[in-house]
Amino acid sequence: MPRPEKTAVVEEIRNKLSEADAALLTEYRGLSVPALAELRGSLRPADTEYKVFKISLARRAVEAAGLTDLLPLLEGPIAFAFVRGDAVLAAKALKDFGRTHPELVVKGGLMGPRFLSAAELDELAEVPPREVLLARMAGGFQAPLTKAAGLFQAFTRNFAYAMSGLIEKKESE
Repeated sequence: MPRPEKTAVVEEIRNKLSEADAALLTEYRGLSVPALAELRGSLRPADTEYKVFKISLARRAVEAAGLTDLLPLLEGPIAFAFVRGDAVLAAKALKDFGRTHPELVVKGGLMGPRFLSAAELDELAEVPPREVLLARMAGGFQAPLTKAAGLFQAFTRNFAYAMSGLIEKKESE
């Protein structure tokens, strides 16, 4: 590849790394082209772009971007998953795809400025979706309020029962 084309690829990788909310690295050795197309399709709902780059160009881009934590991961045939949305959804998609295609190996990545190991990405994939977490949090806030409302209702209900019993007692006398 001529020098200007290599420079353009390095610049593309740097731009994608800086624009992405997360960048996940995988080893795709043994995956067929149709399997890679299937993987790209499964990552699309997570607003994630999956691209394969030449390792030497990826190394140059990572060094130029100052992301030295990623350098040890840049061995073998690697591909980047550039996440522009929810990194949890992308991690789940990679993990689900890895169940049916064990050739796919998640190596690690970056989420914002933080380096994530393969084990941390695996844990991230187990986190429930954002909507579920928000619903659980709302339920946690609602439960004490519901209890308080029940206590207030019980007080007025018991007071009404006591008054009703008192009236019946007075009428029977």
